[in-house]
Amino acid sequence: MHEVTQLISGAWGAGGSGRDLTVLNPTDDTPVSRIAVSDEADVHAAVAAAREAAPGWARTAPAQRAAALHAAADAVEAGAGELAALIHAEMGKPVADARDSVLAGVGTLRQYAELGPVHRGRTLAGADQAIDLMAYGPRGVVAVITPWNDPVAVACGLLGAALVTGNTVVHKPSERTPATGHRLVELFAPHFPDGVLNLVNGDGPVGAALAAAPVDVVAHVGATATGRSIAAACARTGAKALLENGGKDPLLVDAGVDPGWAAGQAALGAFANSGQICVAVERIYVHASVADAFLDALVAEADAWEPRIGPLVDRRLRDAVDEQVQQAVKDGATALRGGAVPAGPGAFYPPTVLAGCTDAMTVMREETFGPVAPVAVVDSFEEGLRRAADSTYGLAATVLTGSMSHAQQAWRALPAGTVKINAVFGGAPGGAAHPRGLSGSGYGYGPELLDEMTCTKAVHLEAPPSGW
Repeated sequence: MHEVTQLISGAWGAGGSGRDLTVLNPTDDTPVSRIAVSDEADVHAAVAAAREAAPGWARTAPAQRAAALHAAADAVEAGAGELAALIHAEMGKPVADARDSVLAGVGTLRQYAELGPVHRGRTLAGADQAIDLMAYGPRGVVAVITPWNDPVAVACGLLGAALVTGNTVVHKPSERTPATGHRLVELFAPHFPDGVLNLVNGDGPVGAALAAAPVDVVAHVGATATGRSIAAACARTGAKALLENGGKDPLLVDAGVDPGWAAGQAALGAFANSGQICVAVERIYVHASVADAFLDALVAEADAWEPRIGPLVDRRLRDAVDEQVQQAVKDGATALRGGAVPAGPGAFYPPTVLAGCTDAMTVMREETFGPVAPVAVVDSFEEGLRRAADSTYGLAATVLTGSMSHAQQAWRALPAGTVKINAVFGGAPGGAAHPRGLSGSGYGYGPELLDEMTCTKAVHLEAPPSGW
């Protein structure tokens, strides 16, 4: 079993709370890792270490910071197999998929290592005897709180952007994937001065203590309720809150679309990573003219997906997913496929297709985070677009249509940070968006994340008067 410890100012050791947490393998319920939970004193010691290291790291040449990040990327790439095995053991993602996500994180590290030294600044046109600058510098200490569903790729993005711009970091990985987070920091830390990257471990109270600590940025990817608590803490301390939280992403299937192809897209969006993706398809609006064929094809897709998907991260999440499904059936939906907890060990849940869903159902209003495809039939594209836009979340949305007019109408009308036309996943490297509503605030990816991790200082320089 993996023993998870904390890192403060270059020293590894157990957390001081006296509490332990054990993570079970969601495939067979065997113990995988044990955390010696950090206490509030540990959190403040980690923040103090980061604060002490901040001036020196901020003064380090950008090219040198970039070289350190490149070296960390090399180490993570070399350890991709080990990290993939840990992800598989702790949260159930198939090893091949987990390795792909680790390598995606490596690519993000390399992207930020290249972008960091050329991060923008500019001069302004002023008076002849003066120079006006807009200079960019690090914000200071960044608290990075990351999720379990993609623990390496998400952490690489936030850690890479924070470190390459001269910030120091206190990182708290999810308590559901602590060994993965621990090993990632083990690979990172040797390439940075002591105190620049620190690690604390534990559950909600540890994250709350870190969010309330005297840091300059709290960058969080995870549940909406946690994000709202972090935003409240940042309002009290003055720290910047950078949040990517839950979603209830719609998929709109237009008339005239090939129903078999559309069902393949819907299944990919709803069932990949067992539905445990922030931008998973979580509700589907299909035009009545293709609804019957689409539903038949989606059931067939669910049959094909079942042998390929892993378990949910734990039984607690599985119970929450099943509760939404059972309530939907009670309220009038029909489970065309799946919809029942299987016998046996682990936290498995079958790909599930629900027909006859209404927008009043919890499965259509609140994040599910499981392999569930709830479907509602609409009589027109306009109805589907209106219902897709009606949500308190605003992370992403997908529209499948052969009409350029409808595509243009959709991306303008949908109140989401990302709108995808005719593909549930994909996009050019470096893309960035602002989530809306309960889905968060601020850029989470792309070159714009470097802006989030830095602050601007306007500088006006004039020559002294003649004769001094």
